[in-house]
Amino acid sequence: MKEIISTEYAPGAIGPYSQAIKAGNMIFCSGQIPIDPATGEFVSQDVTEQTEQVFKNLKAVLEAAGATLDNVVKTSVFLADMGEFAAMNEVYSKHFVDNKPARATVQAARLPRDARVEIECIAIV
Repeated sequence: MKEIISTEYAPGAIGPYSQAIKAGNMIFCSGQIPIDPATGEFVSQDVTEQTEQVFKNLKAVLEAAGATLDNVVKTSVFLADMGEFAAMNEVYSKHFVDNKPARATVQAARLPRDARVEIECIAIV
């Protein structure tokens, strides 16, 4: 059985998908981009600030599913420019201190709404 996860504390889906799906003890979070859910706009064009907002959004979706970043087992990070890896990674490392999930990081030709970063994750509860 699967459950659709939705929260007003993260941006709504831009297309025909859910913020997350909970299936059994697994949570599959859709990619989050740096939209401030209060304004519907990006927080800035800076990858550091964008990464912080992405984590706020991911935390909100995970919380709605009954989880936290400590439950994350895998992330996928999409960057508009791999030259911004170090800046993104600095923010990322602050959110995963003891729990370091498996991760893939790739450069994408283009991200939704021309974001600098997008992160999706899989968690267990």
